[in-house]
Amino acid sequence: MTTVPLSAAVDATSDLRARHDKSFLGHPAGLGWLAFCELWERFSYYGMQALLVLYLSNYLFMPEHIGVVAGMDPLRAMIESVTGSRSTQQLASVVFGLYTGFVYLTPIFGGLLADRVLGRTRTVVIGALLMAAGHFLMAIEAALLPALGCLLLGVGCFKGNIAAQVGDLYGPDDKRRASAFQIFMLAVQVAVIAAPIVCGTLGERVGWHWGFGAAGVGMLIGLFVYLAGRRFLPPEPQSAAKTEAVAKPPIGRRGVMQVVLLVAILPLLMLSIVGNQQFNNAYPLWSQQYMDMVVGGFTVPVTWLQSVDATVSFLTMLGSIAFWKWWSTRRREPDEVAKMALGCFVAAGAPALLLIPAMSLEAGGAKISILWTFAYTLVNDIGFANILPVGLALYSRASPRGLQGVMIGIYYLHLFFGNLFVGWLAGLLEVLPGSQFWLLHAALVAAAGAGLLLVKLMFGRLLAEDETPA
Repeated sequence: MTTVPLSAAVDATSDLRARHDKSFLGHPAGLGWLAFCELWERFSYYGMQALLVLYLSNYLFMPEHIGVVAGMDPLRAMIESVTGSRSTQQLASVVFGLYTGFVYLTPIFGGLLADRVLGRTRTVVIGALLMAAGHFLMAIEAALLPALGCLLLGVGCFKGNIAAQVGDLYGPDDKRRASAFQIFMLAVQVAVIAAPIVCGTLGERVGWHWGFGAAGVGMLIGLFVYLAGRRFLPPEPQSAAKTEAVAKPPIGRRGVMQVVLLVAILPLLMLSIVGNQQFNNAYPLWSQQYMDMVVGGFTVPVTWLQSVDATVSFLTMLGSIAFWKWWSTRRREPDEVAKMALGCFVAAGAPALLLIPAMSLEAGGAKISILWTFAYTLVNDIGFANILPVGLALYSRASPRGLQGVMIGIYYLHLFFGNLFVGWLAGLLEVLPGSQFWLLHAALVAAAGAGLLLVKLMFGRLLAEDETPA
């Protein structure tokens, strides 16, 4: 008689329960709890991020204050040994860039910690506590660097593992997985809209520490939501280092090839985001110079363009979820790689649209209308709704069992390298005419779509759902 391992029985029971659980928008109840927790975590993250560079450049790194920051002298010496002497604003930008860059590296180590030692639940809780501590430490001027360290470690423990738990709610062939990550990303969009308004207003109008404190409170609320909904979340695998050999099957040749392929497509994913990420970098600078920002006698702040993008992104994510739900009732729903390729082709249309006003400007035309911002964000966000969250779904499903947390951490690397690349591309704005600048971005995003389509054609079977019985 063949015996079934306990871990396999638990997984089968969980998959069966998930299939019949449609209590949250047609998805398992756990998705609602995880999405609400992610909303508060992202609220804390984006609230703090909205204030950080302003706080550093306008206050903490001013000559009369920077001396109180513990460990700042050796850090500044290390930075300036590479970049040369930095002004207050330049130093603030470098520190901000280092922080936002390493945010996308630490999830790899958080995934290893969860997969190999602590399990996801403990790691997520530790991450939430570290992030809350980091936000509250920001209220102490001398503790800036320990605060940023806590935040980096906290994001590393939290981010990849909570996304992995979203994937664990579904069986390997459950088509709801991609739309689940889109719903999950909706929570992020709500946070992006709300966090700068709440934390930013408190920080700039009341006091910097009030803004950081609000971010810390938001993180504690997120932790409370996570613990309150724990019974609706996937059960922990029988994972600890001592039982790993028994609980986790060997990866096998197919698993190794899947890992190699998922790592190999990171450059394509990096190219897929350049149009979206450039909206936060070069687009405001270009708009400031060439866009008519006066509406009804009121001069619209350039920073408000980010709120436009966040709002449109929220609406297009809802539209994308509804569209694929409608599509699945009539036709076979495409897999994640096909969706991402399609998303790239659509998103490439956003910078391509800017060729029209750019060429008008180069021909001596007047400043362009602010409505071009709505056109850019609408097209870009329709495409991007099928890139980032669908990529999360792919890496959650196609990663070998026991490596999901690590692979999602690796997935976030494309954001790290992509943002570095976008920063370099933004420098071309001073070298290239606007039409060539935006055409380059359209070509890069479209190239990512073509590359993903090629991956689909050549390696689609490798990334397809494993139909082998458990």
